[in-house]
Amino acid sequence: MLKRTHTCGQLRLEDAGKKVTLAGWVHSYRDHGNLVFIDLRDKEGLTQLVFNPETQPQPHKLARTARCEWVIAAKGVVQPRSEGMANPKLPTGQIELAVQQLEIFNVSRTPPFEMDGAEKTSEEIRLTSRYLDLRRPKMQQMLRTRHRVTKLVRDYFDRLGFLEIETPMLAKSTPEGARDFLVPSRLHKNCFYALPQSPQLFKQILMVSGVDKYFQIVRCFRDEDPRADRQAEFTQIDVEMSFIDSNDVIGVHENLIAKIWKQILDVDVRAPMRRMCYKEAIEDYGTDRPDLRFDMKLKDISDIAGTSSFKIFTTAIEKGGIVKGLCAPGGEKYSRSDIEKTLTEFVGDYGAKGLAWCKVKKENDKLALASSIAKFFSAEQLQQIIERFEAKEGDLLLFVADNEKTANRALAPLRCKLARELALYDENAFEFVWIVDFPLFEWNEDEKRFDSLHHPFTAAVEEDLEKLETDPANVCSQAYDIVVNGCEIGGGSIRIHNPKVQQKVFELLKIPKPGPAAVRLFSKGLGTWRSAARRNSTRLGQTDYAAYGNGKYQRRHCISEDPAWPVPVDRCAERSEPKTTRRAEP
Repeated sequence: MLKRTHTCGQLRLEDAGKKVTLAGWVHSYRDHGNLVFIDLRDKEGLTQLVFNPETQPQPHKLARTARCEWVIAAKGVVQPRSEGMANPKLPTGQIELAVQQLEIFNVSRTPPFEMDGAEKTSEEIRLTSRYLDLRRPKMQQMLRTRHRVTKLVRDYFDRLGFLEIETPMLAKSTPEGARDFLVPSRLHKNCFYALPQSPQLFKQILMVSGVDKYFQIVRCFRDEDPRADRQAEFTQIDVEMSFIDSNDVIGVHENLIAKIWKQILDVDVRAPMRRMCYKEAIEDYGTDRPDLRFDMKLKDISDIAGTSSFKIFTTAIEKGGIVKGLCAPGGEKYSRSDIEKTLTEFVGDYGAKGLAWCKVKKENDKLALASSIAKFFSAEQLQQIIERFEAKEGDLLLFVADNEKTANRALAPLRCKLARELALYDENAFEFVWIVDFPLFEWNEDEKRFDSLHHPFTAAVEEDLEKLETDPANVCSQAYDIVVNGCEIGGGSIRIHNPKVQQKVFELLKIPKPGPAAVRLFSKGLGTWRSAARRNSTRLGQTDYAAYGNGKYQRRHCISEDPAWPVPVDRCAERSEPKTTRRAEP
């Protein structure tokens, strides 16, 4: 059997004259009647094989039977390609292998899709033949990038003195942001283990144990409806630190991000990165995940609209709502049908009841608004709107009149949709921003009580601690999210380490007193908190970093013979199925 000596992406012009053996899959096959050409592929690249019937009749005869995705090995001599036949698109494009010996390891049925045309094939077909899909160079590159990111992360935290410690997969259920996946116990009837949504409790135990700096590239599981940016199981970079403040944490992660972007994408990321308070993000962009590659800020015109005679606007304001809008530069390209059908239906999917619009025209050397709603505004009011948005000729103004939450929820994605369609940003640019000063609580109108915006263990900023007694709605938390191009790729918070503060937060959240068994468990927890250091918990999207590394928007193998928690897993089984809880930080 032929044994490979080189990969299919390794040979260059300076290797001419060498006798080598290549092995891989038949990527393409061309029979020119006399010469036969095969492009041989492995994970490193492609090399062209040439079979000449005059010099090597037996390999030539066998090569004529080969077809795509057959597994073969070829032995021969590296030679320069004929003049004018070089392929500059391939690293191996200047050479070819003149085959002297050919061996077919395995044959293949006709593939359900071609490697070069896989992007046009439905995802369902590609996933059905996933082993074929993973052979594609693009998929191989993704796997390599993910590996490089993972190694880079481990090396980075190791240099900073962090310990990578595995935490159990089978354990009791803990309150998180979704339902748990349950694993039935074979030894204990009607008992279940819960797969971790995050290493929440274990990593806090590590901090109380004096580990000081911990990280883990960990698999997490959430039984929730699929979303565009999350699956039922995913990988995150979990980090915990003691005796720090938020600036220390942000600095560590900024340097990691800069290193990943430089080494994977060769893109320089400036640090320190921009910071934006939560309130500013919501007011100007309608979301706490703003895409800052373009401007197009949202503007509240309730003060102007409230004095107009346009009933839809005035009624919304009278009910406690707002009128908010945006200015799309060059948006006059959208027809009335585009606006009143496509764009209106788009915001309707986010709860908006309608979309008012105006186009900015120039009349008598002066900017004016052309729209069916313009008649409900005075000339002075129309000029105020133009000035508020700093609109220019050819722009399009769009408005939503509703409660503040719905208006922001509808306008934020509309802003991104318009920017994409109007090509308002560089698709190769990266704009990072830390969102800080989140509210500690959000009001639950249905249940008439406060909920944690992140989770019940997030610490308040020290200057707002007194407000826990007098004004909890305006308490800011020490939480922070890192956002790039409108996608949240990580976040975390400083944790509460004072038992009295923690108990007060529980009271404000109206978390009911636990039963006797839970009291014993929880009292032990409070005991450890009394000796706990000020600490942080941060999670970063390892999958997100790998995705950006691949130009788009893991498995851990335990090698330790002395795990941190060598507890018989059946002790962790529970009899009751965990309930869905409020939103929590992963």
